[in-house]
Amino acid sequence: MKTINANQIVKTLLLKENITLTKLADMLSASGKKYYQQTLSAKLIKGTLRVNELLEICNLLNYEIEFKKQSI
Repeated sequence: MKTINANQIVKTLLLKENITLTKLADMLSASGKKYYQQTLSAKLIKGTLRVNELLEICNLLNYEIEFKKQSI
């Protein structure tokens, strides 16, 4: 099974939507807590992005996360 981390998910979504990390930080800041590009980048690199933050990013970019049981 191939593992995918939040960094890969967020970078893929940003590429698909043609949005920079700076623009994403601005979008997140507009919805509540202040985010900076450097802080967001550090969270992605360190792997410390929280699930609720990932869900918020997906919501802002109009994506959803789906869980489904693996077939054996």
